[in-house]
Amino acid sequence: MPNVNLGFILAGILIIYFLSVSIYILREYERGVVFRLGRLIPVKGPGLVLIIPIIDKLVKVGMRIVAMDVPVQDIITKDNVTVKVNAVLYFRPVDPNRAITEVEDYQYATSQISQTTLRSVIGQSTLDELLGKRDELNSRLQHIIDDQTEPWGIKVSTVEVKNVDLPVEMQRAIARQAEAERERRAKVIHAEGEFQASEKLAAAAEVLGNQPASLQLRFLQTLTEVATERNSTTIFPVPIDLLTPFLQNNHKKVE
Repeated sequence: MPNVNLGFILAGILIIYFLSVSIYILREYERGVVFRLGRLIPVKGPGLVLIIPIIDKLVKVGMRIVAMDVPVQDIITKDNVTVKVNAVLYFRPVDPNRAITEVEDYQYATSQISQTTLRSVIGQSTLDELLGKRDELNSRLQHIIDDQTEPWGIKVSTVEVKNVDLPVEMQRAIARQAEAERERRAKVIHAEGEFQASEKLAAAAEVLGNQPASLQLRFLQTLTEVATERNSTTIFPVPIDLLTPFLQNNHKKVE
């Protein structure tokens, strides 16, 4: 009897073991690449997946987007400026079979190709392009890396340059350039304001010159403003044109 019970126990242990190694539950974002006697069979999952122990081998592949940091790279730009640049890469497997069979470690391979492409693209760009045309550089990086990872079944959706560290001397030069640019704009704006003011003054002078009466009214208005603002005695020259009507009246009376 003890031998029989021991046999049942061993049989139960073997059954539990084979079930544990033959049953897989794959989540919605997972796929199973199965090799049967070394040969590739159709992808399994998601859900409950049964394989044959010893004969089959299953490799899980995540189908979600992976965000990978591209380490800082020391790069010399096209105009011979040394910069430190890092980036972030977003990719995901779209063909699990190729991601496992075409490359040994698709994440490591994608990381390496991203680093070399980053050095190559930035090295062909000037510092102004790196600082001012970031979107174009990101697009170029994405297309180049995606073309190289496509045979592995990897889709690169986005590449973003994160940080650009410049030498201290270059930072100072850029700061001086920005300050000079702000001064230039201020002078241009001031000159445009003076020009517009001179145009308005010229137009006003032309109107006053054509209408002597308006000039006299403006003179009287100025006198009123001065008298209101100042309580002290003010000597103000009076244009002879204002006195002409009175002089003419007095001359007629004398006659």
